[in-house]
Order: sequence, then structure tokens, then C-alpha cells
Amino acid sequence: MTATGPRHRATGEGQEAIEAFLRAHGADGMPHPGGTLLEHLRRVQSVLADWGADAAVRTAGLCHATYGTDGFAPKLLPVTERATLVALIGERAESLVHLYASCDRDAVYPRIDGTTEITFRNRFTGEEHRPAPEELRAFLEITAANELDVMAHNAELAEKYGLGLHDLLTRAGSLLSLAARQACDSALRSAS
Repeated sequence: MTATGPRHRATGEGQEAIEAFLRAHGADGMPHPGGTLLEHLRRVQSVLADWGADAAVRTAGLCHATYGTDGFAPKLLPVTERATLVALIGERAESLVHLYASCDRDAVYPRIDGTTEITFRNRFTGEEHRPAPEELRAFLEITAANELDVMAHNAELAEKYGLGLHDLLTRAGSLLSLAARQACDSALRSAS
């Protein structure tokens, strides 16, 4: 083990173990735009890799729906069992999964303004905190990759939420990587 988790996390063996965990918890049978939740999670991880995200962010992208999200209620693991995910993917990746899952979108999204001084509200506890700048950047990268994949696979959701998503991701500004900003602009330009 390293300070951030199992040494094999970034290797093929680690990927296989994570995907086996996701399958064992039903991700391969859970419907999601574009097929199953597992297919969506793989695509999010792939997009993050294309954008140059580090291993922990890519792994968090693969596992981002483990505790459910504010926009996707089904969960693969209760948030009370965080230690299970930490043991599998490491502390940093799991903390990003938890940050993503715990985000109260109605409270947080309007606060995103391109600065790193964003107050997050935890939807599980109601508590508020300020994530570190690198956590906020990772959260926004995962958000962009996730939402672009959902919009690409569900025209109805794209029609309904594309404009708001474009506004949100535009307000994130340089908190998103250049590759993410370009992908968002390309995918959502017609929504504005």
C-alpha cells in the first residue's frame, strides 16, 4: 500500500479489480443513458484520460456513482461503507468520489464562478465546507466528463439541460482543463 492506496490501482490488475467490484455491485445491469452504468463509468474514465487527468481522478471518474449522486439516486455502496472503496481505490480517489456524490447540486452549482473559493454543501449531512483547489478542479473535470457523456447519449436530457450545463461549465472557466473546456464548448455550443 502507498499513502494513496493500493500500488496496483493504475495497472491492468487494479482496473480489473475495480471493474469486478462495480459488476459485483450491479453496475453492469443498471440502466443508464448509453447502455448500463458500467459502460457510462468506463466512458467517463476514458474521457478523463483523454483530457490528461491523473490516475486518481480517472479512477474517481470510473467510480463516481458508487454512493449515488444528486442526479442519479441508485447507489452501489452505502456512504457508510467508505472504507471498502478506500481499500480498493485509495484515499485520494475515494475522497473525490465522496465529494462528487455528496454535492448538493442545487446549492453548489449556482456558486461556481471560476474561483476556488466555492462553498460546498454535503447533501448527506447538510454541512458546508470549502474543498481544496485541486479537489474542486477534479470535481469539475468529473462533472464535465459525466454530464457530456449523459448528454451525448440522451437527446431529451440534452434538450432539457444542455443550456444550463453550458452555463455551469462556462462559469467554471480555467478551473477546467483546456481539453475539458474545448470538449464542453464543442459539445454544448448549440445549446447556448
